[in-house]
Amino acid sequence: MAKKILIADDEERLRKLITDYLVREGYEVVDAADGEAALDLFYNDRDIELVILDVMMPKMNGFDVCKEIRETSHLPIIMLTAKGEENDVLNGFSYGADEYISKPFSPKILMAHVNALLRRADGFAEGENNLLEAGGIVVDKQGHMVTVDGKEVILSVKEFELLTYFLENRNIALSRDKILNGVWSYDYFGDARTIDTHVKKLRAKIGEKGAYIKTIWGMGYKFEIDE
Repeated sequence: MAKKILIADDEERLRKLITDYLVREGYEVVDAADGEAALDLFYNDRDIELVILDVMMPKMNGFDVCKEIRETSHLPIIMLTAKGEENDVLNGFSYGADEYISKPFSPKILMAHVNALLRRADGFAEGENNLLEAGGIVVDKQGHMVTVDGKEVILSVKEFELLTYFLENRNIALSRDKILNGVWSYDYFGDARTIDTHVKKLRAKIGEKGAYIKTIWGMGYKFEIDE
């Protein structure tokens, strides 16, 4: 069964261009011309597996749509914008976006991000290490679910991958470059400050357990539980 993708952009020509590429790749597409319509589709169609959001849209901007989706879902979100400013990128990540692509962009690059995000969202290969536990945090890699002291926590795809990476490298000092390579390993155009934004969001979502993610000044981070 074809995976379904939601595109929300007020430029009809761009929606059609992206749709044509996605359909050629074997995806099913639903689209919206404004933020409110995008949310209506999201709430009414539970088969949607990835969302592509323009930032500047009528009625409701992409940041607010992203924020509302992220409150109840961890499905992958790619944000598109005509702006290339660093603050806009970090703002998008702070709302829970997984990828951020500035216009104009190559549709082939967008397809590479879509394919990679969906592969990762499908979960990890079956095996004996699908369940990671540490200090009350449980990561179910196969089920793509995180619980903290038994309560489910909704994470974006990238936040989930980052937490998984920390637990798999527990007590190991990780440089920002190493984390970028381990979590953002494909075709990533950005810098290490992206990690800091994701760590901040991840710490907030896991509450007091966020203290397990130690900052190593001038280097990166280490997941460590004080015994």
